[in-house]
Amino acid sequence: MAGYGTIVPDTVWGNATILVVSATGTPAVSSPTSSDRPFTLWQRIALHLITWTGFLVIRLIGPTLRLAISFEEGAPSSLERRPMILSFWHSCIFPAIYVWRNLQIRVMSSDSFDGEWTGRIIRKFGFVKVRGSSSRGAVRGLLGMRKEVEQNSTVAFTIDGPRGPRYVAKPGPVLLARATGAPMVAFHIAVENVWTLNTWDKVMIPKPFSRALLRISRQIMVPANADDAERERFHEELQAALDRVREFAEANVKQVRSTKFQPPLD
Repeated sequence: MAGYGTIVPDTVWGNATILVVSATGTPAVSSPTSSDRPFTLWQRIALHLITWTGFLVIRLIGPTLRLAISFEEGAPSSLERRPMILSFWHSCIFPAIYVWRNLQIRVMSSDSFDGEWTGRIIRKFGFVKVRGSSSRGAVRGLLGMRKEVEQNSTVAFTIDGPRGPRYVAKPGPVLLARATGAPMVAFHIAVENVWTLNTWDKVMIPKPFSRALLRISRQIMVPANADDAERERFHEELQAALDRVREFAEANVKQVRSTKFQPPLD
């Protein structure tokens, strides 16, 4: 994951799509690239245009970002730690695709129109689409992700996808953490200057040469014997972590400097 900017020192402690980082770093075998759901001619044309537009935006703008990384106390010591169960908001999916590119990451997305164009874009950055979503195919997707975690891989959820509500976490990571013993970790990427799309998630497209701050939360462990009440408590803890890293990143992104500076975050 070379090419990042400053590692921002942290003086403030707080802080469904699935990404899977291959434990071996070897290329993963992709699931079928076409959706089981039929699309109209106009939808197929739109998918082609959206896919290539999204790819070009990320490919051209991503390298210009001045990206820094900040860790909470108790966060994993390295982004390469495995296995982990990562969660992030759908609004920062474009910078997240660039940050986590070329790591043989698997992504679970729905068979919907939105899931299809998202899957097509991420495949161009070395991701592998896995079928399923929070609204349909969830059991199939979670079973597949459980297998990946048990093989020492890292997974990540766009936790309010595929259709919202915005900034409301779904329970998938808690269930997976309970089943596998892997820690949950939340992250958010704030970008100083963005274009905001008029979509349910207000997805942001970074403007060239903007400052960006990736904030990583502390690890949350869910015991295998957690009952319903405890699972709800861990769900609330995950929600709080997601809110906390977003608030921290958005409040401090303007303090990111070049690789020659490590500004204090007050």
